[in-house]
Amino acid sequence: MFSLLFIEKEPNQEVVDCSACGSSGYPISGDLNLLEKLVMKSDARYIIVVEKHAIFHRLVEDRIFNQIPCILITAKGYPDIGTRLLLHRMSREFPELPILGLVDWNPAGLAILCTFKFGSIAMGLEAYRYACNVKWLGLRKDDIEELVPEESLIPLKPRDHQIAKSLTSSEILPDKYKEEVASMIRSGLRAEIEALYFHGYEFLIKYIAKKIVLANYI
Repeated sequence: MFSLLFIEKEPNQEVVDCSACGSSGYPISGDLNLLEKLVMKSDARYIIVVEKHAIFHRLVEDRIFNQIPCILITAKGYPDIGTRLLLHRMSREFPELPILGLVDWNPAGLAILCTFKFGSIAMGLEAYRYACNVKWLGLRKDDIEELVPEESLIPLKPRDHQIAKSLTSSEILPDKYKEEVASMIRSGLRAEIEALYFHGYEFLIKYIAKKIVLANYI
């Protein structure tokens, strides 16, 4: 985690400035009791959830928070319970901050976003316990058509089709999300966030900033 965020592990203990934690950020503990006790303060205006650690690292290296006042968080792939709990706590602590998800344009990326948004089916009755109102910032179909070069598109794998089938059969998946999955299946293609580097490494922050300014998330 990396951000305009200040954390105390417990009241009256040493305060950690997450923006000074280096490019790896502040590590998210697997101790759920510790996460529940964290005292958090922030002057951020957004929370951005990033699917991949490589993208997280790039955004930190480029000092995204100097341009977009945000809390940046990643589970380095499929979200573990600690990351989900921390994000849920942030949503309660800072209810005015939009939570925006940045994932690959493929069924797995959407499944990761949906785990943050709706919870994990594997948890049964606990599925919704740490759910948050995450909005899908990107990548989305319009981005693929306008910003991603054809040579950066990758054929879907059998596993992608399996995940897509599971997503589209879900009653809780919003129609706009189902439309995105349908576009993936029709095209037979997927795209990674890194495809935006076609426009230069500095483009990623510009892309995020424009999306936020236009409130272009679903």
